Amino acid sequence: MKKIFLSIIFIAPGLSVANAQSYNVVDNNADADPTLECTSITVGKKASADGSVITSHTDDSGRTRTNILIVPAADHAKGATKTIFRRVTPEKDEYGKMKKYDFVRTGEIPQVAHTYKYFSTAYPCLNEHQLAIGESTFTGRKELQSDAGLIDCTALCELMMERCSTARQAIALAGDLLKRYGWNDFGEALTIADKNEVWHLEIVGPGKGKVGAVWVAQRVPDDHIAVNANASTIREIDLRNKDFFAASDNIFSVAQEMGFWNKKSGEPFRFAYAYAPDTRMSLACRRREWRVFDLMAPSLGLDPNQENYPFSVKPDAKVTKEKMMEVFKDYYQGTEYDMRKNLTVTDKDGKTVISPVANPFMKADEQKLMKINGGWHWRGERTIAVYFTIYATIIQCRSDMPDPIGGLLWFALDNVASSIYVPLYMGITSLPKEYETDGRQTGFSRNAAWWVFNRVGTIAAKRWGDMSPVVEKEFAPLQKEFIDGAAETDRLALEAYRAKDYGKVTEILDSYSNSCANTALQRAWSLGDMLWTMFDNMW
Repeated sequence: MKKIFLSIIFIAPGLSVANAQSYNVVDNNADADPTLECTSITVGKKASADGSVITSHTDDSGRTRTNILIVPAADHAKGATKTIFRRVTPEKDEYGKMKKYDFVRTGEIPQVAHTYKYFSTAYPCLNEHQLAIGESTFTGRKELQSDAGLIDCTALCELMMERCSTARQAIALAGDLLKRYGWNDFGEALTIADKNEVWHLEIVGPGKGKVGAVWVAQRVPDDHIAVNANASTIREIDLRNKDFFAASDNIFSVAQEMGFWNKKSGEPFRFAYAYAPDTRMSLACRRREWRVFDLMAPSLGLDPNQENYPFSVKPDAKVTKEKMMEVFKDYYQGTEYDMRKNLTVTDKDGKTVISPVANPFMKADEQKLMKINGGWHWRGERTIAVYFTIYATIIQCRSDMPDPIGGLLWFALDNVASSIYVPLYMGITSLPKEYETDGRQTGFSRNAAWWVFNRVGTIAAKRWGDMSPVVEKEFAPLQKEFIDGAAETDRLALEAYRAKDYGKVTEILDSYSNSCANTALQRAWSLGDMLWTMFDNMW
């Protein structure tokens, strides 16, 4: 990506300011469904196996861009401004399908003298100081959303990435900017990590026509894990405990003014119930919370049907990268909530088994037709891994390493259950062109990496029982190679860094990340061809 200049700091690919200003904007929430968004899992430094602080994200959306870019650090002249854009949902095309998100200009704010290097995904996710962000939408009350503000979730992530180096600094920046310029999005949870700690920041609007925001932040204890799965999870707060809580100065007053909470009632203030009560009723949200905790802390014996779970829990064992990847590939297999459980056949031995054509990634109309677990709707089921994931991140922030080496993004494209995570170090200076190319712009193309993995996932879902073992056989050993190779890359890069050979550090990181990305790409093309050929007579 070329150097970023002064008055317009970021423009979405393919979008001009003129286009943005004349664009037909529709209600961002007209068809919003909190089951169709994202899952984020966080891990404190004493809960991880290697001392990493971890945040993560699955971008479960059919409309975001599919590429990843490296935005370089930049210096800006005194008086420079930054143009802010808002993500909007366009109207449907002639076939009744939703197009990808686009962006409209909402205004400008003063630019800072220096902005940091960061990875730009649909939600910017990691910067050169090991500040990392995950995201999960929780919608919130519709009457809180205001179009009077300038900043939405995507813009806020970008501002944090380019201006902040710690989680607390990012939360303070959000509070200042949102109070001054206003939030124009619905309910959002950002899971913000740095080298030492991780926080969950939940934000809603101030009310129609108003500028500002209502927000609350809670820190995850160092020996705990936490999850956000499209539902507000912060309830009781203690603002006297500044090491674990922070909030906007209007957090109680807006709730009282709008009748969401009455201080005189004696009922404790709970952010989730005041500002996003409907999400607490969604099985699609709560079930994922339960599943994450049950996979990492099964000793707790949590009830899969309860209304609330702890904000965070201590895992039974230290959390590894491999465990995080396993959880994100999960679709409730082996539980009573497995989407395939009612689709059975009799095998050659006379046993009743799950049909090989049954898959956990059926579209909404397929589930409704077969009446599976209540169908795929807001109060029904959805799994952690889903077919409509665009990309997924697991981000390690490591205090025992220099920032270029310590900040490590594990990046997967499309459905995580049929994909593979590639290691992208923050210190790299380039990416394969296929990863920089937005598949939403190209349509199906061998030049856009997302389509490669989307093809594998689409084919495999048609006979999941037969094909998923083939996908696992191909990708599991390669994933282990990537993980083992990253450990060796850490060692080599650290040696070069201690010798102050910083050019060698960059060379080592560039070589390994790009090699893994290209290898995954080539293997995915071959795997898709193999699946198509092996199962041709079963279509």
